[in-house]
Amino acid sequence: MSVSKTRQRTLLLSTCAFALAPLQNASAQSLEDSEFYSLDTITVEAQDEQQGSADRGASVYVADAELERARLGDMKDVFAGIANVSVGGAIPMAQKIFVNGVDMLNLVVTMDGVAQNNRVFHHASANVFDPGLLKFVRVDPGVAAADTGPNAVAGAVVMETKDATDVVAEGQTFGGDLRLGYADNGKTFNRALTVGAVENGWEFLLYGRSATGENYEDGSGTEVTGSEADLQTGLIKMAYESDTGHRIEASAQVLKDDALRNRLANFGNDGRGLVRYKTKRKNYSVSYSRADGHGLWDPEAVVGYSESFINAPVNGDSETTSGTLSGKLQNTFHLSDTDTIVVGLDFYDRTGEFKSPLLPQLGLNTLEESSRNIGLFAQARLEPSDRWTVSTGVRADFQSFENNVGFEEDFNGLSGNVSAIFAVNDNLALRGGYSNVFGGLQIEDGYQFFNMVRNPFVPVPWDYSNLDASRSQNVNLGLDWTAGSFTTGGELFYTEVTDARDLDENFDFSTQGINLYASYNWDMGGLRFTYSHSEAERDGNQAPSGNLTDYATPLGSIMALEVQHRLPQANLLIGGSLDVALDYTPDYTSNNGVKKLDGYEVVNLFAEYSPPAWENVTLRGEILNLFDQDYADRATYGGDYEGFNQLKEPGRTLVLQAVAKF
Repeated sequence: MSVSKTRQRTLLLSTCAFALAPLQNASAQSLEDSEFYSLDTITVEAQDEQQGSADRGASVYVADAELERARLGDMKDVFAGIANVSVGGAIPMAQKIFVNGVDMLNLVVTMDGVAQNNRVFHHASANVFDPGLLKFVRVDPGVAAADTGPNAVAGAVVMETKDATDVVAEGQTFGGDLRLGYADNGKTFNRALTVGAVENGWEFLLYGRSATGENYEDGSGTEVTGSEADLQTGLIKMAYESDTGHRIEASAQVLKDDALRNRLANFGNDGRGLVRYKTKRKNYSVSYSRADGHGLWDPEAVVGYSESFINAPVNGDSETTSGTLSGKLQNTFHLSDTDTIVVGLDFYDRTGEFKSPLLPQLGLNTLEESSRNIGLFAQARLEPSDRWTVSTGVRADFQSFENNVGFEEDFNGLSGNVSAIFAVNDNLALRGGYSNVFGGLQIEDGYQFFNMVRNPFVPVPWDYSNLDASRSQNVNLGLDWTAGSFTTGGELFYTEVTDARDLDENFDFSTQGINLYASYNWDMGGLRFTYSHSEAERDGNQAPSGNLTDYATPLGSIMALEVQHRLPQANLLIGGSLDVALDYTPDYTSNNGVKKLDGYEVVNLFAEYSPPAWENVTLRGEILNLFDQDYADRATYGGDYEGFNQLKEPGRTLVLQAVAKF
């Protein structure tokens, strides 16, 4: 072990001891009595007001244990045990998320009800989120309900941030937690602090996190350039809930990443050198709801703004900003204890702006595209009998699209969805869903605008008149079987999108495949297994990742296994996970320059210890990539190209963490 690494670990342990010292005299508390985070998603599902409805039949909820494990990590850690949600890119600002093989840019994505998906650069992520501030994550693959939001071409991802009541114990007015972490591979030091206060209906939450480090090494021992951690996050959230259940909530969050990256951030070191990527994300929201909503009056309203910014001298000292102002107003009509109808309207105003020193030469200060949409929706969730659960909805969307170089056009369309669950008996349920969705015309990412000025004699070579609004169809058919503590099931899925946008042209793409899962829980632990196989096509033919950028990617077969077990007598929680991708050889129409996708197997182990003398303290040790697998995640760009240098995942990594709750 190097002297530098030894000093970093000594610093971490000394800091942990200092932070935990005031708790040494606390009363003893066994692991069995302390808070336990389960792989079972039941507590997370309970936060979803529509949990159990037919349109949630194929939904994926991230379990408490997975969120807790990911607090000092990234979105790859959040979805690590869910095979049909793949995260490639290795570092947060380059990560791309795929659901059933479809890029998350084609799903409705919301944070505290505010629309996300602000496209900025196809070599960087439009969806960088800090897991440390999340309390709820749900993925609706393919079929999404009408009240989820507009342009749900391939489903939805819904996230909620923590409330003060999540960190303040019941009956107390103040609380929080301090988290410290160190990873030896990359010498990455994480520190996060959450503080909450609750008093007379008022709630206040402050959250801050900083992650700094150096470049890590991959499984072959090679330094991965442009991989150093430099992430800062902050969240301020306040709420007031009256005695009669009226709740008003406001939040503001910011995330910054400022470091040297490979010139194309989601590529490995291809010899083009390093450039500084300055990235910043903002999200603001204000909402109103009824905590005890019932009867025919249960209103909800939210308005907010999200923004993504990147400055990177890829094409000169250029920068792009993409922001979305969005809102929703709805009412839920509770027809009975089981039957509801949600009716409302929503809107968004999204703008993408690109700046470059080259633009003034053409008489332009910026290049801009904007998209405005107003939608009307209704979604009915019904239980017509003891065995049937049905959900169906409709949307009407009206979109205006324009740029600052003379193009303006209106698009509109209807969307519909229907889902049903049939309980064959107490153990077996059959389910299915279908949606036909108006996708509109989406703004292009900022750095793609540079193509508009590639010819100085033709300021706008794109022909926008060739573009049309996209439309999708989604189908899923599945079953679920439960027997005591054992559950298993899965579904077949298909997503087809017509008239997707590729610069100034339209094309069609699709994904299809199968998802399987199984879980078993016992008193002291649990196990969960997931499997997903997906195939992607462009214009009816299997296509490599470069031909599907921002829309889909070839994945093949992926498996994930998680297991954990408590040892109360030792105050220990132990466990591990297995991530597997099988070899995959797509049948490309042209095999020039492409190759099969190589498989990999990655083993991770962990142990958590709750010292009896330190109440509310958890010490955790992890060995990630135990066998030093030299690999890039299956969802990372370029694995199907000969000679391409992918952005590889870290090799064997020892992670130490300490959590102190107060």
